[in-house]
Amino acid sequence: MTMRLPMFPLGSSFLPGQKLPLHIFEPRYQRLVQDCLASPDGPLFGVVLIARGNEVGGGEERHDIGTLARIEAHVEAGGGRYELFCRTESRIRVNAWLPDDPYPVADVDLWPDEDNGTQLVDFEFPALVERIEFLYGLLGKLADRTGSEKPDTPQISGFRGSLGERLFEIATHVPMGDADRLEVLAAAGADARMRAVAEAVENAVEMVQFRLLE
Repeated sequence: MTMRLPMFPLGSSFLPGQKLPLHIFEPRYQRLVQDCLASPDGPLFGVVLIARGNEVGGGEERHDIGTLARIEAHVEAGGGRYELFCRTESRIRVNAWLPDDPYPVADVDLWPDEDNGTQLVDFEFPALVERIEFLYGLLGKLADRTGSEKPDTPQISGFRGSLGERLFEIATHVPMGDADRLEVLAAAGADARMRAVAEAVENAVEMVQFRLLE
């Protein structure tokens, strides 16, 4: 099902299920917020990563894969500005970018996983969990060394949903850059996402191990 959505290109990549706080001050995005809040379909817009350019001013190049975002709460900050408290939802794929009016607009489709990855549960998933636990053990050692707060190891056994959805949730707990996060988001299904998340975990392990050697 194709839907026409207001779009908010950002300098960071987001996965489904993440919190998304936004400070709105540009007039075009003030209009976006007003239109979203008045929409009978709910306060929804799309977010995608900027491929080249900046969040402010327009003229940016945009990736075509992103997520729905829902405004869960908002505060009017005066002068037309807003503080938004949003959460990302389903993955989307842009079919066509339309002329800005005055904010970006696109025709998008929801993009569910193209496989369920059930064959990975008994084999690769337990190994991934072990590597994440190992990563958080390293992060704890690094926190001890730097005097910072130790991160809590995510309780992966408590995650709900399909394997693909669980992998999205797991990925939010793995330190990674926007390029790696976009690769996780763009994985066609659970099978490819498993490999993208596993690679991001190994990159994070190497990074923390290097810092522990300094």
